[in-house]
Amino acid sequence: MHFNQLIAWADDSSLRMLLAAGVAVLLALALVLHAVGAALVRRVTRSLPLASAIAYACHAPTRFVLPLIGLQAVWQIAPRDFPLIAEVRHANVLLLLVSLTWLGLRVVRGTVQGLIASYPLEAVDNLNARRVHTQAKVLANTLVIGILVTGLAAMLMTFPEARQFGASLLASAGVVGIIVGMAARPVLGNLVAGLQIALGQPLRIDDVLIVQGEWGRVEEITGTYVVLKIWDQRRLVIPLQWFIENPFQNWSRRNPELIGTVFIWVDYGMPMQILRTEAQRICAASPAWDGRHCKLDVTDTTDHGVQVRVEVTAANADLLWRLRCDVREGLVDFLQRQYPQHLPRMRAELHQTAETVGFKNY
Repeated sequence: MHFNQLIAWADDSSLRMLLAAGVAVLLALALVLHAVGAALVRRVTRSLPLASAIAYACHAPTRFVLPLIGLQAVWQIAPRDFPLIAEVRHANVLLLLVSLTWLGLRVVRGTVQGLIASYPLEAVDNLNARRVHTQAKVLANTLVIGILVTGLAAMLMTFPEARQFGASLLASAGVVGIIVGMAARPVLGNLVAGLQIALGQPLRIDDVLIVQGEWGRVEEITGTYVVLKIWDQRRLVIPLQWFIENPFQNWSRRNPELIGTVFIWVDYGMPMQILRTEAQRICAASPAWDGRHCKLDVTDTTDHGVQVRVEVTAANADLLWRLRCDVREGLVDFLQRQYPQHLPRMRAELHQTAETVGFKNY
């Protein structure tokens, strides 16, 4: 009996040594394959910014994925009665799922970084770049949520207790589904709104919006909200679903070029052609004017004066604001210097009556 146990121990010892040797060889082979593959991928994708960004992002997780796949093959070959083999297999599966989830997240991140690098916002005509940035970031947020949920579900399904818990939940899915649906309605609504914004694109990164009376640029679009950078450096945070359910102004939806107006009041005696010529001169002298349109019209009259409107154009909202300020300041300065008598004034006529005259003589 003692001799049989000794043979069994010798066989187990040989098997342990064989498994240890197999693990060492597979780990070394996996690391060598990873190093060689990484070098080849870097060389192939050197001239491809998008592929290079994805390859760089996936470098770290693939270093763990390849050895874990090889180890899983070794554990599957090992006999079932090997000590702790079931626990080792389960732990390896969990680590592999974590690594694959990490790899999926890095693929999404690398894709977004590659697209953003390929379409810089600093270009003069950045409409296409803003479209790509918006779609990439919003869809990436959705994919990240999906990958995390899928990875967590896959890891939970490796536990028998979790599968039994899932079956018990399915038995009462009606009530639980209603409760979860009501509780998650804002989250799901923002998720759906994010997809609608990514596909329909009512707004994009760097778009100029007017939301609730505030002027600002879209600074960030996440999976649940939009950050609007107000002109005075405040930040307005708005849920994604708000943009689907409420109207808002987008000043750069198709084209960033805009038309702006400047209003001033002058006296009835002001020669309009001279004022029109001066407005055109001010526009031509301003670096913010794009040369498309500069027109002066009389738009209103009252008993106190004449309202004059100057229509001007600029390449974007920032330049339009500067141009309007230049035109307004220039016209006011011109009137003060050249025609101060034609600034708006209050007129009144004084009439002497017979009673007043008689009282004065008395």
